[in-house]
Amino acid sequence: MNSRLLEKFIQRGRLTLIDHDGQERTFGEGGPAATWRLNRSSTLMRILRNPQLNLGETYMDGEWDLAEGTLHDLLTILRINLESEVTQNSWLDPLRAMLRSWNGLAASRRNVSHHYDLDEPLFRACLDADMHYSCAYFTDPQLSLEEAQAAKCRHIATKLNLEAGQKVLDIGSGWGSLAMHLAENHGVTVTGLTLSAEQLRVAQETARQRGFEDRVAFRLEDYREHAGTYDRIVSVGMFEHVGKPNYAAFFNKVAASLAHDGVALLHTIASKAPPEPVNPWIRRYIFPGGYIPSLSDIAPFVERAALTSADIEVLRIHYALTLQAWNARFQHHRQQFATSKGERFCRMWEFYLVACQTAFEVSDLVVLQWLLTKDNQAAPITRDYLYPLAKG
Repeated sequence: MNSRLLEKFIQRGRLTLIDHDGQERTFGEGGPAATWRLNRSSTLMRILRNPQLNLGETYMDGEWDLAEGTLHDLLTILRINLESEVTQNSWLDPLRAMLRSWNGLAASRRNVSHHYDLDEPLFRACLDADMHYSCAYFTDPQLSLEEAQAAKCRHIATKLNLEAGQKVLDIGSGWGSLAMHLAENHGVTVTGLTLSAEQLRVAQETARQRGFEDRVAFRLEDYREHAGTYDRIVSVGMFEHVGKPNYAAFFNKVAASLAHDGVALLHTIASKAPPEPVNPWIRRYIFPGGYIPSLSDIAPFVERAALTSADIEVLRIHYALTLQAWNARFQHHRQQFATSKGERFCRMWEFYLVACQTAFEVSDLVVLQWLLTKDNQAAPITRDYLYPLAKG
């Protein structure tokens, strides 16, 4: 990534580059606009050696800053102009990605702990009051984060077509927020599975405080080791950690655990492009063992598990709005975490949030909500039940 490369490819948006010695050059025109200040002579060469990994690492190390504009502006410019040029296309990449996302039982526990066992105050600072750590549902872009997360819960509950007294399995129950929403508002009992000791502690404590102990039960347990039959199964924001080598085991477990007339809902980040490796910076610093599926990744395993695809909805931009809200809340508390965790951690965290936001805005990421049944008539045959106010 040198000046000739920038001059050739920066066409949309305006990027001003200030070298470590103060020399300034501008590329492209229009918006967005950002001024990228390099603090070391070696920074561009380091980024060039492995842009997907080293752009984030050099930011964490303080090798560059923004003199004007925001991190979001810069990453948007780089994505829309250069992303296709720096994507690795080696024939070995899919194999490497598969090996890195093998995720046996022990590896799954380690990978989850790396991210989700970060201390509770960090997530409290970023998330909504109920601690939903997954894509919200913005029926209106102006909704608050709390309103959009509540809308997500209602949307999922409606798709599950819940009835009082039913048993629900929540695979990847996180901080317990969805499980408690379903139990409180729909008269169901919920078993939540997590591999994060910190999430388990918080979820159990919250359930006790809210008096939900007879309606929700949280377990530190891998889905592959769980036994039981359920009327409904839901998994939100967990499938990205399953790893493609385990897709058969995941969907076979869903099929085995679902009652004959049951309904399951899978909510996952997905790529609208063909399958490709996870960004190496994200894999190293944020989600080790992670893998983002495409539709073509998932469909064969659904079919082989003898499950019916009752509905597939693609949520676009919703996660970008969610990440934007998380980062705004993090920035409000940033000095606190710079003191307790250090500046390098803060740079890592904000780079993660903004890089993911731009991936949903101008790159390949979306969210899928995949409704699954065993009986072809277990779910309503139209979407009218999701939008009752639209009937007529």
